[in-house]
Amino acid sequence: MKIVVFGLTISSSWGNGHATLWRGLCRALARQGHRVVFFERDVPYYAMNRDLHEIPGGALVLYDDWEAIRPRAKAEIADADAAMVTSYCPDGIAAADLLLDAPRATRVFYDLDTPVTLSRLHDRQAITYIGPRGLGDFDLVLSYTGGAALERLRQELGARRVEPLYGHVDPDQHRPVEPVPSYKSDLSYLGTYAADRQATLQRLLIEPARLRRNRRFVIGGAQYPPDFPWEPNIYFVQHLPPSEHPAFFSSSRLTLNVTRQAMAEMGWCPSGRLFEAAACGTPIVSDNWEGLDSFFEPGQEILIADTTQDAVDACELSDAELGRIAEASRERTLAEHTSARRAQQLEALIAGSGSSSRANGVTAMMEA
Repeated sequence: MKIVVFGLTISSSWGNGHATLWRGLCRALARQGHRVVFFERDVPYYAMNRDLHEIPGGALVLYDDWEAIRPRAKAEIADADAAMVTSYCPDGIAAADLLLDAPRATRVFYDLDTPVTLSRLHDRQAITYIGPRGLGDFDLVLSYTGGAALERLRQELGARRVEPLYGHVDPDQHRPVEPVPSYKSDLSYLGTYAADRQATLQRLLIEPARLRRNRRFVIGGAQYPPDFPWEPNIYFVQHLPPSEHPAFFSSSRLTLNVTRQAMAEMGWCPSGRLFEAAACGTPIVSDNWEGLDSFFEPGQEILIADTTQDAVDACELSDAELGRIAEASRERTLAEHTSARRAQQLEALIAGSGSSSRANGVTAMMEA
């Protein structure tokens, strides 16, 4: 199967979560005999932080101008089995117009940012990657977020078939490794700075650091502002490429997961970092949100923290208890949340939403 994707970025993991997810999915699809052609606009901030230059078994097409690359895009779609546009694709609307004319390919939209999309729709803000016709022309709409978000995509954007395609991890890339002294911590956090996560990060890491001066805390990520409220026992690691994530997590006695506000409010939206940490055998303490218990069992496979004291109590657990939780979450992740599992799900969803399904839908509408 050939899949053509018009996305935000796969070549740079700087400041975004799309790249790591796409890399794992593309590797898994390649192992299953499929080929992905990924179109990415070549913008300066990703070019300066590029940490991938080719897709195994596929092709990475970097371009500066949509009109200049349009003939190549049209040619790739012509013999594709599926063509996909993703959220935050800079040329999403133009790419959608192109693939919606494709007579052969299954036409897919993948929203990796569903809570943001729906929030902007509610506030009547511009959505630069979805055209005025909404999502009704696509054969299949995939959402990184499940739960009530799926029905809202149907009701508010006209999606006909909506299915969740959640985050995942490639265990060949994310696995337990030897700890690195500079990453060593009693509690760590890995994530790009986001203002809407700051209150939770303050409550679940910064305050615990203030209360437990004898413990070491580490934050890794990009875009942290100069006025960030550091404590003396909080150490900072500037942007870590995906290749360093296993060492970061493996050096953490416990790691914190904090969900973006819109995603936490909507629920059913597990971060890829959640699965990365679990695959590395690191116990996780997380903020709480609806649907979390469908991915990990609280108290058994993951710890939940609502208050500063909850986070402090998690740090005080014995090594044996944290090890038990880490082992259980790793087993659950390897069984249910790998890139290979998501690739299999994607393959089945595309197969069930192809041209024959489209033709049946048109016939049904004509008869109605």
